[in-house]
Amino acid sequence: MLEKLISKIKEYNPQGDIGQVIKAYKYAEKAHEGQLRRSGEEYFIHPFNVAMILADLHMDVATISAGLLHDVLEDTDVTFEVLADEFSEEIANLVDGVTKLKKLKFRTKEENQVENLRKMIIAMSKDIRVIIIKLADRLHNARTLDYMPEAKRKEKALETLEIYAPIAHRLGISKIKWELEDIALRYIDPEGYYELVEKVSKKRKEREAYINNLIKVLKDKLDEMEITSEISGRPKHFYSIYRKMVYQNKNFEQIFDLTAIRVIVDNVKDCYGVLGIVHTLWKPIPGRFKDYIAVPKPNMYQSLHTTVIGPRGEPFEIQIRTFEMHKIAEYGIAAHWKYKEGVDKSTDFENKLSWLRQLLEWQKDLKDPKEFMESLKIDFFNDEVFVFTPKGDVINLPAGSTPIDFAYRVHTAVGNNCVGAKVDGRIVPIDFKIKNGNIIEILTSPNSAGPSRDWLKLVKSSQAKAKIKQWFKKEERDQNLNKGKELLEKEVKRQGFKLTEILKEDWLKQISKKLSFNNIDDLYAALGYGSITLSQVTTRLKEFYREYYDIKTEPKEEISHHVNEKKSRTPNQGVSIKGIDNIKVRFSRCCSPVPGDDIVGYVTRGRGVSVHRRDCPNIAELNINERFIDVEWASDKKTSYNAEIQIKATDRTGLLTEITQLLTDAKLSVNSLNARTSKERIIIINMTLEIKDVEQLTNLMRKIKALSGVIDVYRVIT
Repeated sequence: MLEKLISKIKEYNPQGDIGQVIKAYKYAEKAHEGQLRRSGEEYFIHPFNVAMILADLHMDVATISAGLLHDVLEDTDVTFEVLADEFSEEIANLVDGVTKLKKLKFRTKEENQVENLRKMIIAMSKDIRVIIIKLADRLHNARTLDYMPEAKRKEKALETLEIYAPIAHRLGISKIKWELEDIALRYIDPEGYYELVEKVSKKRKEREAYINNLIKVLKDKLDEMEITSEISGRPKHFYSIYRKMVYQNKNFEQIFDLTAIRVIVDNVKDCYGVLGIVHTLWKPIPGRFKDYIAVPKPNMYQSLHTTVIGPRGEPFEIQIRTFEMHKIAEYGIAAHWKYKEGVDKSTDFENKLSWLRQLLEWQKDLKDPKEFMESLKIDFFNDEVFVFTPKGDVINLPAGSTPIDFAYRVHTAVGNNCVGAKVDGRIVPIDFKIKNGNIIEILTSPNSAGPSRDWLKLVKSSQAKAKIKQWFKKEERDQNLNKGKELLEKEVKRQGFKLTEILKEDWLKQISKKLSFNNIDDLYAALGYGSITLSQVTTRLKEFYREYYDIKTEPKEEISHHVNEKKSRTPNQGVSIKGIDNIKVRFSRCCSPVPGDDIVGYVTRGRGVSVHRRDCPNIAELNINERFIDVEWASDKKTSYNAEIQIKATDRTGLLTEITQLLTDAKLSVNSLNARTSKERIIIINMTLEIKDVEQLTNLMRKIKALSGVIDVYRVIT
């Protein structure tokens, strides 16, 4: 294995410090000794394959060494200081940047994922190699997903498709992007994937013969014009075809560009020469020509794209680029790596990464995990449009942006004083959706009243949203401060707390510091203008409250929400307590126990007995044994209970109808239902059901899971 790795590195970097790679290889092998992967293989197989992927990308030896060592801080006893002393601070920093935040505690899985992304973005801004190692790590893990449990496979595949493949795209590393997308699709929609593979396979021979004939015609013409070239067919990746079928509602037979023709030449002049020849051989389709040489994509991709009508009347795409452009198209940022031995460390490379520092700047004020993720997906993962200033400078913005987005990209003052805009010389409304190639001029006035709150609904880019919020934050601080204080007081009252018992100055100071605010007033102001949510504050306040008053249950009003008040109740609400009658019983909101669940009672101060499931995470935290009490379900068949389930599925027509039919067949009532769909057409459905016992719930969940496209179904515990 070591010889294979060294041989691969020497192919592109004969002057590299191979000794360092050998040392890292042996160190990691020893550190992971005795550890096994789910497949039963030695764990070291994983870091070795990560290093091989990095070598495929032609990375420098420091990055490959860090790839070999990338799990030692997380999975072994090795510390940062030891690693820095044994190798170098550069390598230790790379490994630390990749290391997950396993030792930190997060209240939700979403928050955990967001904090990991924040750390990655910060590490990326310091050294872009961190994310390249992380992508290599994710790629090898994706290749070995077969050894994971089914639910975990789908979860990791979805995360790969929503986060890591777009990051690879943003960095221009198509070599990794396409493989990540195809692997993820195989686990998210296996039926659709294998059906697609079969259809492509059946059509491949016929398609290859047709493309080879087109290549021969073009090659003969280029040779005649004495243009040196390499021409090849580029098969379209499965996920790319799948997206066209799903998002453009096309069937397989309507997709003609299963294979594109790629022409690689020596210089830019020949690129445009080839374009002219192509358009004389075949008729171009209007509006389908894109010049990414004159206006490169933000991920440094350059190429000419044109779609023409072939001899059989079918459209096909031709891509034209130089050899250097092709290398960048495949390897992206890795092809430009400034730390490669002998490469001049010019400012050009730093300029190419300016978008990353801007991203970090725009995201730093976002405290709410959901808002951060939505913002990140828009700025990092969305399609883009390219527009021009009146002076001809190119500016890229998220697709769907308005002139307001453009104004704030030019300068904060231009955005704040914007009173109108011209697009291609015509005055347009500020909610106008800008398109590729528009020339935009912003009209400003020193007497402008400033941005409107309605702009927050119009703008698409996180930069514009952040700047507008900053303006209101500064202009309306006192108003926001009072509003935030009032909102918090109302919320804790609603949850059954006394203000004097829970809004303690010391607790609020600690929460302010935890959420990166200088003082309590800043915290109130942030609540007022909406940069943080009430739940972020109340959750922490309740933790202090329980610890201070030695109370481990929810406040009285919240605990009883999941009891159906419409039904008549026995005094103990369907639960019997040995040796005790007529005591108030409350069902915990966090785990919503129902008949059939293994339960335990917890005696609260002045609020009776709180009933939890024994597997409730909150029970595990309680250590006051004398407050636990044995409880059991009474044989009252008339009592009904509420239970919440979450369904994760591939969005498709008729899914909700089929789920509703199952509920009707089971004669179950739905008390609440919430559904949301992700960009990748994954639907998340939360519903609260009125049930008799856990068996009834289990049967329903089993039937829902058997529906086509359903990824997972589980009970919700908060």
